[in-house]
Amino acid sequence: MKRILPTALMALTALPAMAENRIDVIRPDAPELAPYGDYTVGVQSMTFTNPDQVDVVNTTAEGDIPTYDRPLTVEVWYPAAEGTTPGGTYTAILRDGTTEVPLQGQAVPDAAPLTGETFPLVVISHGYPGNRWLMSPLAENLASKGYVVASIDHTDSTYDNKGAFGSTLYNRPWDQKFVIDQMEALDGDLGAMTDATNTAVIGYSMGGYGALILAGAGVTESIVDGKYGPPERLLERNVMGTDTHAQLADDRIKAFAAFAPWGNNTGFWDADGLAGITKPLLLIAGSIDDVAGYDAIRGIFDGTVNSDRHLLTYVDANHNAGAPMPAPQEGYAMNEELGFAPFEHYADPVWDNVRMNNISQHFLTAWVDQNLKGRDMAQYFDLTPNASDGVWAVDDAGKPTAENTYWTGFQNRTAVGLMFETKAAGQ
Repeated sequence: MKRILPTALMALTALPAMAENRIDVIRPDAPELAPYGDYTVGVQSMTFTNPDQVDVVNTTAEGDIPTYDRPLTVEVWYPAAEGTTPGGTYTAILRDGTTEVPLQGQAVPDAAPLTGETFPLVVISHGYPGNRWLMSPLAENLASKGYVVASIDHTDSTYDNKGAFGSTLYNRPWDQKFVIDQMEALDGDLGAMTDATNTAVIGYSMGGYGALILAGAGVTESIVDGKYGPPERLLERNVMGTDTHAQLADDRIKAFAAFAPWGNNTGFWDADGLAGITKPLLLIAGSIDDVAGYDAIRGIFDGTVNSDRHLLTYVDANHNAGAPMPAPQEGYAMNEELGFAPFEHYADPVWDNVRMNNISQHFLTAWVDQNLKGRDMAQYFDLTPNASDGVWAVDDAGKPTAENTYWTGFQNRTAVGLMFETKAAGQ
């Protein structure tokens, strides 16, 4: 066997700079609903501007509350016109805020939209910091199944525009609602295909925080003057029971999903706040999340007593469970300015990103199909709570027998390490 010398090995490890960074990989062991759908996907960038918004970053404790026109860049994935050949490249920003990285997927930049059909809207909201490509595997995948997907770059909260944390706390639910408004108001073929009256909101970490507030979980009054609250009691806008928080109620939104939602670990909600959520809710978490706190996420699951809700748990995964795309290989090297390799921002030490993404694609497909398209997907949610307790039992033709309790849609041995729990409203 030929020995690889150290210099040759170093040359091999330099190859990731040439990597494709594919976001469309479906593993052979992916669950049933993970593969791409029948639609070729188009993608385009848009910028929406919300006028006369409070400039939280430049607000001081001296009574001056400046305003500005708040820009939001949004990446929109959608079913493309018939005859469009799939495949394209995105140019995304790495976690360091400066490095541009190529991402390879199925979506075709600026492809003509499909005409003659309308599709539900899905809004995606990233973490702090993050950007509109962070959950691109999910966005592209859902668009291929007949959805218009709008993923937001939240101003003051992206890798290359990271401002005061108070801006994120103040703006998240309002950004999400504003983007729904803008997608509903679109002209042209993309506007004609978008049914914003039938919307789901999916958030990760701080995006999950915003989604819960938008869903009805106003924050506690005590948090307004706490260490996280921005100056001038601005966060009162999102307090449970206020007229301003009530303005977020939106009949267009039919369901919410939150990956690792931050906030309950720091006292942002009480029982009354969580009880304000009445629409279907899917929570996704890692069992050792030390950022949002797994016990705190379980507290959300237990406390949203007026919602039909589910909790999907990746056992032994941390905060990155299921949401971020696979780490771009340009981020494998140590970054001196960050003090860590950007890889850590995307990856999990135990779980493979592609595997987690495929599982999320499976469950989110079932979730939006059930809540936005009215399909009966109950078989994908009526599961043995601990997948390891499931029994694989099939006949000679491979069909499940009466003894089979293995998770629907999963191949034998492939649901290990997962938990799925359900509570109905009133529980």
